[in-house]
Amino acid sequence: MRTVTAILRSLLLLSLAALPAVAGADTLDAALLGIQHQWAHIAYQLPKAQQENAFVQLDANAAALVKQYPNRAEPKLWQAIVLSSEAGVRGGFGALSLVDRARDLLLAAEKIDPTAMNGSIYTTLGSLYYQVPGWPLSFGSDSKAKALLLKALQFNPNGIDPNYFYGDFLFRNGRKPEALAALDKALQAPPRPDRALADQGRRKQIRALIAKMKNEG
Repeated sequence: MRTVTAILRSLLLLSLAALPAVAGADTLDAALLGIQHQWAHIAYQLPKAQQENAFVQLDANAAALVKQYPNRAEPKLWQAIVLSSEAGVRGGFGALSLVDRARDLLLAAEKIDPTAMNGSIYTTLGSLYYQVPGWPLSFGSDSKAKALLLKALQFNPNGIDPNYFYGDFLFRNGRKPEALAALDKALQAPPRPDRALADQGRRKQIRALIAKMKNEG
């Protein structure tokens, strides 16, 4: 059985689909892109020992953006991913409150605009539901995760993130042939504008998971 710390650590490399342009919101776009770039730098380039403090600061920046744009879904979505990453490096039961906050932000974002960021709300929610512990520790649920991940694929069928997380979900549930198909599709995803580092890190994860599956036979 995976420990709570191990489960939460796996949340570290959660990511979102490419950020689309938001008409008439150049300032918001620039701020969101800055958070995206900082997230990728922390997640893929900083030593693990430095990541928690960096995510705490990035959380504060994202929270300020949420406060500045309370009626926009995108800042809530990015604060949720930062909180999930912070939980991943912190680990332990204390991190569960961070994951709860991330879920609540995603649900609030869904009420504002479920189509935001090409359906990334559902990619991220689905990822949380299959990676966190279930009741009574937390809200984890494979059935909810599957429904959410499939919904994410309806919005972004060729995206690297929804296919990666669906493949990971299938693998954890013993469905290796389907998982490999999803992961292969993720590797074929087109590059995301302004997300080169995130794409590089995600593809590394995908190849590592495929190798693990093949080594297990």
